[in-house]
Amino acid sequence: MTDPIADYLTRLRNAIMAGHRVLDVPASNMKKEMTKILKDKGYILNYKFEDDGVQGNIKIALKYHPKSKAPAIKGLKRISKPGLRKYVGSEDLPRVLNGLGIAILSTSQGVITDKEARDKKIGGEVLCYVY
Repeated sequence: MTDPIADYLTRLRNAIMAGHRVLDVPASNMKKEMTKILKDKGYILNYKFEDDGVQGNIKIALKYHPKSKAPAIKGLKRISKPGLRKYVGSEDLPRVLNGLGIAILSTSQGVITDKEARDKKIGGEVLCYVY
């Protein structure tokens, strides 16, 4: 696997399209931070880190609307790829769906959302868009 972040997003996307309630993903520090952001912003119900052996797993409980069964995550899009990295300065931070979605960035101060980066006036690598 050459791009673990794209694999993480694809597993999330596939689980949502299949209507799964729980998802298992191989863990890494970057994926853990992205999962924490998704929980804080209300895109997933809950998560749990399981350490079994070297790598460990992340168990993610997906969030759906109680009546319509529509998923909380409508779209996931990988922006910065291993072949073409996408960096932005603090003035050029992206707005996803005019502020309704979030962009997840990897910065010198850790993995944060576009809104936090705008407040701290820092730029970084745009990992993905979530809406």
